[in-house]
Amino acid sequence: MIRFLLALLLLQNILFALQTSDKLFECTEIFKERKGELLVELERIDEQKQSLSALKTATEELLKKKKAKLDLLEEQVNQKLQEISQKEASLKKMLAENKKVLAKLKSTKMSKIAQTFAKMKAGAAANILSDMDKNEAATILQALKPKIVGKILTKMDAQKASELTLLLAK
Repeated sequence: MIRFLLALLLLQNILFALQTSDKLFECTEIFKERKGELLVELERIDEQKQSLSALKTATEELLKKKKAKLDLLEEQVNQKLQEISQKEASLKKMLAENKKVLAKLKSTKMSKIAQTFAKMKAGAAANILSDMDKNEAATILQALKPKIVGKILTKMDAQKASELTLLLAK
């Protein structure tokens, strides 16, 4: 009986070992299948990595081209800005020169007008200045000698002479 039990125990161990061996075989098969799936997945990841690398390179090239174009445009804008600044400075200089010339012409013109009024009789000059705009009349009177201005103002209407005197006082 002990032999029988030992044989039975031995048989049971053998069956258990066979079952474990079958399970190990099944696990090995599963691992081989999974290894194949992982290799396929690894290839897919490698392809995506290569695609991403190519996209990165293309993007960097595009950015370099755009930066170069932007730098060129910036340089052109800076040149235009410099040209505009030079033209502005030139225009300011010309404007200053024109103001000087205009002031000189006005001075010459006023001098001639003042000489004309200085040669006129006081009554005629008073009549002409009375009909003029009071600011223009005051400007003409300022260019005359005080003695002549006094004679002209005495010949004018008192109201107009008063207005002109106030403008001359400013």
